[in-house]
Amino acid sequence: MKILLHICCGPCSISPIAQLRDLGHQLEGFFFNPNIHPYKEFERRLDTLKEYAAAVDLPLTIDGRYLLEEFLSEALRGDRLRCEGCYEMRFRVAAAMAKQLSCDAFTSTLLVSPYQKHDLIREVGERVARETGLPFYYVDFRPGWQQGVQISRERQMYRQPYCGCIFSEKERYCKSK
Repeated sequence: MKILLHICCGPCSISPIAQLRDLGHQLEGFFFNPNIHPYKEFERRLDTLKEYAAAVDLPLTIDGRYLLEEFLSEALRGDRLRCEGCYEMRFRVAAAMAKQLSCDAFTSTLLVSPYQKHDLIREVGERVARETGLPFYYVDFRPGWQQGVQISRERQMYRQPYCGCIFSEKERYCKSK
């Protein structure tokens, strides 16, 4: 299958790219992450991904819009978890891009992280798939997490200390006493 891989950052893409290619899939990488804050962090993650995608010959489409206000609006909507709004915003754009690139399905590197809300990612991906008519290709990439960490360190890739959003940045650095 031709699969659009939504990519949150270079290090998180290592294992999913390898796993999907091992399964024989053709990949299109896609960067769309308006949740990343501040803007310098956004740029640094994108630059790291560009370098890695070039090194592993991954076609990469970049939606470089920095939609901070739209992200905050989605994340702060009171009828759901903030991460749900973030995942949904990114997956809707990813599904649209997958259709534009004639992909058979879409998935996300968010499924590799042991720190993300795995079940919620799957739930939102499958909901967006039903609504858009483009399948969400679910794979639990977490078993490859540690190998991806090791490779990213060996390659001296920038590894971020939080998921990217202003809320997780606060949780990381402003621990309550």
